[in-house]
Amino acid sequence: MRLVLAEDHALLRAGLTQLLESHGFTVAAAVDNAADLDTALTDPTVDAAVLDVRLPPTQTDEGLRAAIAVRRERPGFPVMVLSQYVEHLYARELLASGEGSVGYLLKNRVSDVAEFVEGLRRVVAGGTVLDPEVVATVMARQQPVDRLSAREREVLALMAEGRSNAAIAERLVVTEKAVAKHINSIFTKLDLPLGSDDHRRVRAVLTWLRL
Repeated sequence: MRLVLAEDHALLRAGLTQLLESHGFTVAAAVDNAADLDTALTDPTVDAAVLDVRLPPTQTDEGLRAAIAVRRERPGFPVMVLSQYVEHLYARELLASGEGSVGYLLKNRVSDVAEFVEGLRRVVAGGTVLDPEVVATVMARQQPVDRLSAREREVLALMAEGRSNAAIAERLVVTEKAVAKHINSIFTKLDLPLGSDDHRRVRAVLTWLRL
């Protein structure tokens, strides 16, 4: 698995490179600015990217815009975006295509190596991973989805974190069959059409983020 890494802080960039390569990834390019990132992402042999939201020259949203651009050229291209702060609008922009293979984590999550690597692998496999703090912030700021029960909102929040049905069942201390029933009810209540369950999970999360 060949990755592009974009991070402007030299020590963090070096640390991430070492971390990723020690867990079986190959860092094909490690860059510190938007121009070099754009060039690195044109490499057709690159399989995924780990990007800081804010990069030189403006330190605003260069990484985010690069992520959206590469996914426009290569639909479903896996991207893990790292951010210093909770900015759920960025997560919404990344999810807008409904294709999955997207992660949005706060940088302090990288300190939990196992969680970061597991999240990246889920993204590479086509899943969607949102930082728990992003999920909590959205839940605190938005009105509940009127058509969903309290339990269904719990399930949807855990889906937004990228958790599997088995992981959700373990967290809520219920059976996987019960989780599947709740998820099907969520799809129905949010008027999501039949199709790939993975894509419907992304659409459900996107619907929730847009409230």
